[in-house]
This record gives sequence, C-alpha cells and structure tokens, in this order.
Amino acid sequence: MRLNAYMARAGIASRRKADELIKAGRVSVNGAVGQLNTFVEGKDRVAVDGREIAPQALAYVLLHKPAGVVTTARDPHGRPTVVGLVEHTSRVVPVGRLDADTTGAILLTNDGELAHRLAHPKYEVEKVYEAEVEGEPSDDALRRLAGGVELEDGPTAPARARRLGRSKVELVIHEGRNRQVKRMCDAVGHPVRRLHRTRYAGLTVEGLQPGDWRELTSEEVATLVAATRTR
Repeated sequence: MRLNAYMARAGIASRRKADELIKAGRVSVNGAVGQLNTFVEGKDRVAVDGREIAPQALAYVLLHKPAGVVTTARDPHGRPTVVGLVEHTSRVVPVGRLDADTTGAILLTNDGELAHRLAHPKYEVEKVYEAEVEGEPSDDALRRLAGGVELEDGPTAPARARRLGRSKVELVIHEGRNRQVKRMCDAVGHPVRRLHRTRYAGLTVEGLQPGDWRELTSEEVATLVAATRTR
C-alpha cells in the first residue's frame, strides 16, 4: 500500500497529515527517507522520527450520531466529535459527513481504500433520510424531489421520495453533496426542521441509542466490499 495509507492504518495521522510528515523527511522505509510515491509491503520497516510503526487491525464501526456532535476527529471550537464518542483501540475516522444537527447512521473505519470507494459517486452508495419539514409537501413537491432539483452546484440526480406524515418525508439519495437533503427541500419550498439518516449503505441504527456504536459484523463488511468492487 502507499506509504501515507500505511501510516494512517498505523494510527499515526490522516493521509493528508502523513503526506506532510513524509515531505518533511521524518518518515523512513527500510532506513531510507520515504517519498510520497513510496509503496510499502508487509516485510518493510517503516519509522516516523526513528520510531518503528505497524498498521493496526482493520476496524469498522457504526455510530448513531446524536445532535450537536460534529463529524470530525477534532473541533477547534471544543464541540464533541464522532471520533470522541467512539472509544476504539484503533484510530477510526468518519466516512463522509453529517451536519452537527443531523442525527443517525455514520460509519467510521481505518480502512482507507474502502472509505474512499464508499465516498466515490460512481458506486452510488444509498443513503436514506427522514426529514421533518416546514409545511405539507404536495405530490408535485415529492415528484420534483424524486426527479432532481436545480441547486447552485447543478441539478441533483434522480432520487426516491415518499411521504411519511403531513410534514415528514423520506428521501433516498446516492450523491454526497454538502447539505444536499436540506438544500433539496429548500428548493421545493419546504425547509428542513429536523433531519435523521436512518440507513447508510444498507446499515441501520436499529437497536442503537443516540451516541451508541457497534462493530460491524464480518458479513456486513463483506457486503460493503462487494458493493464497492471496481466497475
């Protein structure tokens, strides 16, 4: 694997921070200074500032994110983070983002390759949201949401939309744009009051209270890997 991915697997830093350490000449592979394009195999010895490191076991965690928690590893404003909620022996980071006030399913892992594929639009990973909105969406509004609405960064892809109550809708999308569901609902005249992600890539938070998390089963991991095989 690439050197920065190896370092991330070892829990040293994110890939971006690992690149900074590599460029600063602080990383060695088999005694030689590592480069950004260095690849590492199992027999290689990698050290940071002279201290040898080794990759951690792969970990996959599903968290029921509560409101008021930010989807980062650290927050400069001191707000609680999803990484802080997951007290895991391996360094796991979130796949994608949820707004601070959005609740629901979020995956954290140290499997950088899988995380990259899950976030890539070509794999069309399904995300299911329940949105409490202002007003009562009409059938026409639901059709517009399903057919795609025009946003400032272009039209959204077709989605699935259905009414769950007078002011509650379910949206199933495959894109991962910033604040997409909120912007879609704004575009059809029904701003979101509360947003909850019930399902991510087939994973649900059923049985998990807000703030609780669990390890994925081997079957669930296999399903995620199969869903993101190269097309």
